[in-house]
Formats: sequence, C-alpha cells, structure tokens
Amino acid sequence: MTRYAVDRSRDALIACWSTGLGDAAMVVADLPAGISGHDALGLAKVLTQLSEACWRCYTHPASAVDGREPNSEGRRRHGERDAFALVPAALTSPNLPSDGYMIQSGIRVEEAAHRVGRALHALGAAELTTLVAIDVAAELDAIEQAELGNLSERARQAVALTREDASPVQVAQADRILHDDPFGPETLFTEIDPAAAAVAAAHWLDAAAAVTAEFAELPATQVVAEADNIEALAHETPTLVLELMADGASPRQAVMSLIRDALRVAEGEIPSTTALKQRITAAEQSLGQWRDDQPGSNLDALGLRITPVDPARPALDLLEDLLGGIHGCWLLYAEQVDDLDEAGDPDDEDADDWQERRTASFFAEVRKEAAARAERLL
Repeated sequence: MTRYAVDRSRDALIACWSTGLGDAAMVVADLPAGISGHDALGLAKVLTQLSEACWRCYTHPASAVDGREPNSEGRRRHGERDAFALVPAALTSPNLPSDGYMIQSGIRVEEAAHRVGRALHALGAAELTTLVAIDVAAELDAIEQAELGNLSERARQAVALTREDASPVQVAQADRILHDDPFGPETLFTEIDPAAAAVAAAHWLDAAAAVTAEFAELPATQVVAEADNIEALAHETPTLVLELMADGASPRQAVMSLIRDALRVAEGEIPSTTALKQRITAAEQSLGQWRDDQPGSNLDALGLRITPVDPARPALDLLEDLLGGIHGCWLLYAEQVDDLDEAGDPDDEDADDWQERRTASFFAEVRKEAAARAERLL
C-alpha cells in the first residue's frame, strides 16, 4: 500500500511505496501556505488509510471466498471492490455534518474516501484537492493493474503484499522465471506477487524433490528434512507443502491454504481448532523432550509458532522457505551424485567445474520433471 507523508522542509505531500528492493517516492502536491502541520499530517493519515482499504480489496479478493449470499463475506468483499467507483465523488463532495448528524458509509473504502474528502474540504484548497484526486486515481489504477497481473510502475508495490489468491498470469510468469533459474533469482521478489511466486515455487520444489528422492532412495516428502542434516534449512514448511501435494493437493491448493490460515492468524482468528490442537500437542511433546536436555526451559526458548509461516509476511516467508527447500534438494542431490575425480579430492578449479556440471545436471532433470507435472500448476 502507499503511505503518505509530509515533507516539512519543502511543505509537500509525499507518496511512497515499496518496490521489493526499496521504497519509491513522489511528490503529490506542494502544500498551500497557511496549512498547519497538524492538518497536513491529518491529510496524510487519511490518505494512507484510504490506500490501505483499497489495497485490501486486492489482498482479500472476493474470489478467495465461497458464497455471494446477502451478508456473506463474499458479498461484502464485492461491495468493497465496487466502491472504487464511488471514490472520486467522495473526494470532491464528501458527506459533511448537518444538523448535528453525518451520514457514514458501512463500506470501508467509501467511508475512507469520504474522510479524505472531509479533510480536503476543511483545508479549502481547490488545487490541492485536484492533485490529491489525481494521485488517488493513479492508486486505484495501480490496484486494477495488479489485479490483472501487471506489476509495473506503481502497481509494483503488490510484491510486498500477501494476497489470498494467486493471479494465473503471475503464476505463469513466476514459472518461466523458475524455469530459467530453479533456485529463484531476485526478479521473483521484485516483479512477481509473492503468493503467485510461492505457487510456482511449490511446483518446482515438488519436481526437485522427486528428482532428488530417486537418487537418495527416500520418499520425496523426506528430502528437505534429510538435506537439513547437510546444511541448516527451514525445512518444516517445505516438507508440509510436499506432504500436502503428495496427498493430492495442487501447488495452488497447498500454498493458498497456508497463506490464508496465516492471514487469519494475523487478524487474531483461529483458522482451525483441530489444527491448533495438533500444534499445541506437538509443542508440548517438543517441550517435554527439550526439558530433558535443557532443565527449566519454556516454550519461549523453542520459538514455536501457531502457524507454519510468519503471519506478518506469510507469502514472502513461504516463498523464501520453498526456495530454500529447492536448494536443500540440490544439496542432497549433489551429495548422492558424487562426480569427483578418481582421487576424490579435486583442486579448487576442478571443484568449481564439478559444481557447475552438477548444477546443470540438476537443473536439467528438474526442468524435465516440472514439465511432466505442468498440468498440476494450471
């Protein structure tokens, strides 16, 4: 989402947003003379709240929930998204107090726009109102572009958000990026919605685990955990995703179930009492084992989670773990397919050549396996 700020050194209203690499910023308008710092900051605050409400329509689309019945979550989300059309009028003709009363909308996006409109009305600066309206229109257009899978320019801020659904366009783009580099290059984090990137990464992890399992003579679901013995990895989440796919879930189903649960946890909800009880039981068992070795320790020492992924950044956290899982598959693959020279102890140059050959071989086999499973990514 876009955050608005006041640059007091030049009396300007600033808009800034994340790009996945760093924040981009632009001047929305120069503030008219005579506007107090308090009023200027108040305008920045309500503009940020409007952006947050509008981007929530992107991160929590109606397509992610079932049902369109009256009073249902799906109907409510549709209403929020439809309110985009009401924003321009609310900025220039907001609901104002009358006879001690004021109409307030129950639709978050619409009411947030009216708050901006009231702040602008109080300032009484026509040019400022025009420039803010232009910027808000650009913000709404960025959200619409992100919904279409086009994360360029201002819509690029979507790479820092977690969405409850994954754009097929974005999944396809992530799939092409991972085909070129199955380890996941930087562009996966700077050009792709992280939920869509995680869906594609789960598909490539599935392929990498299948290839590695054949050489390691292990079930594919155990490959990443086994690789943890070679190099410390965040193996719990990749293993869980592999288990879900082994049970018949598609990459999209496996990834989105974890992301949606984490988003609910972030909002203080319990996604599943059954899953929560299972995690509590597992935590108690882990704590019991831990206390045998570390007397006086508690749950805080274990750092146990209520959800496998970080609720503050679920899609990005999951993407990082899945790419780590692919790296783990490579570690175990390289160990199993040892191609050292006859002495078994090559010099540095030979070791580099060996690394390149094995990586190329691993990539080729994983690409072949991913292509064979391509229909699961659709």
